[in-house]
Amino acid sequence: MAELEIKGKNLKLNEDGFLTNPEVWDKEIAEELAKVTEGIQAMTEEHWRIVNYIRDYYLQKGQAPMVRKMVNETGINLKHIYQLFPSGPAKGACKVAGLPKPDGCV
Repeated sequence: MAELEIKGKNLKLNEDGFLTNPEVWDKEIAEELAKVTEGIQAMTEEHWRIVNYIRDYYLQKGQAPMVRKMVNETGINLKHIYQLFPSGPAKGACKVAGLPKPDGCV
């Protein structure tokens, strides 16, 4: 299990780089995870739209949303989501959102 230090906090990550404790997540952690895991130097409004949608959905339903639902609800097409999060919506965006690794994510 790896650790990542952000603003004096030691965060535990699983072997795939996902937070082991989603409750410690905040915006600063998201911005650092975006840099470290996705190479995103600055989060844009579109990044936040995806991250906030995924996070809210997870908190309400206990799981990450299906990609099709994310596209429909955010208005951001899949191709653009991959431009925003190079490793994809399930792996990259969920990591930045502080979620556990989604089922079916390779």
